[in-house]
Amino acid sequence: MTSDATLKIGILGASGYTGADLVRLLAVHPNADLRVLTANQHAGKPMRSVYPHLGALDLPDLVSWEQADWSALDVVFCGLPHGTTQEIVATMPRGLKVVDLSADFRLRDPKVYAQWYGHTHRALDLQEEAVYGLTELNRAAVKSARLVACPGCYPTAVLLSLVPLVEQRLIGSEELIIDAKSGVTGAGRKVAQNLLFAEVGEGIHPYGIASHRHSPEMEQEIGRAAGVPVTVSFTPHLMPMNRGELVTCYVRMERGQRAEDLRSALAKRYDGEPFVRVLPEGESPATRNVRGSNYAVMGVFADRIPGRAIVICAIDNLVKGSSGQAIQNMNLMFDLPERTGLTQQPLFP
Repeated sequence: MTSDATLKIGILGASGYTGADLVRLLAVHPNADLRVLTANQHAGKPMRSVYPHLGALDLPDLVSWEQADWSALDVVFCGLPHGTTQEIVATMPRGLKVVDLSADFRLRDPKVYAQWYGHTHRALDLQEEAVYGLTELNRAAVKSARLVACPGCYPTAVLLSLVPLVEQRLIGSEELIIDAKSGVTGAGRKVAQNLLFAEVGEGIHPYGIASHRHSPEMEQEIGRAAGVPVTVSFTPHLMPMNRGELVTCYVRMERGQRAEDLRSALAKRYDGEPFVRVLPEGESPATRNVRGSNYAVMGVFADRIPGRAIVICAIDNLVKGSSGQAIQNMNLMFDLPERTGLTQQPLFP
């Protein structure tokens, strides 16, 4: 499409945090025309009543997904919880492009999906069609896709850090230990005791220990790069902050490799990438330096244990880990410059 063409856009699940960030980012996208915003719980309300910070925008009122006219759109972003998107997408026109931010189409093996999500997949034909949308590592497939499954926030940071190193056989695909920390928005916008201010503030706690659903997604993509099945040791933690994510990956280097070699390989792999930065030796990523932006910033350090290294990556879980990456994929799908609508610099302090 031409750079001045208009895309008619719908957002399924606009009342969630990812939906709100999609609206915020698309508001400055020169090709975006938001036509449909769904939120069954808030159907009939203006968006400003759910998110007052978006009150200055001229937006359509929220509707239920059953009321949405998908035929009038070019692309739909899906921001519903897992297990709900697949059946709705199956009812949409086959020519409509879809960017899904849920977990419904990320896992290629239906048996693995059923194991981790507790039910059989209800749209297997769509699952087979879906392209895994980690933009920097799957750009060509995303460009020609109709249905893109955006990665989870944790896998985004982990896979950007590790896949190039595994592909080049600079690190082993076994003994991968991932310690991850995320802001509370990663848990979604819901009322739950463990998300109350008094429960989250002034502390940190792990969750999903040895059972987090992003684990098979990481294993799937690292395994593809390694050419063998992979198992990761992954523990996420909830931090008392709104947004931001930091993953610390402990890896075993292949014989003869040094941390400097890993850093050099990542810098070469992401040279020219608009949203991935590899820091110089001695500099460490920090969530405060990516807040509100679509950047992924990583650093590499030698471990005190001989033969091991530490790879650290910081992203904003709602932008590069979700809505920003989704827009990046949409730009590719419609042959627009990849940075369109995503040039916001990090908000600091």
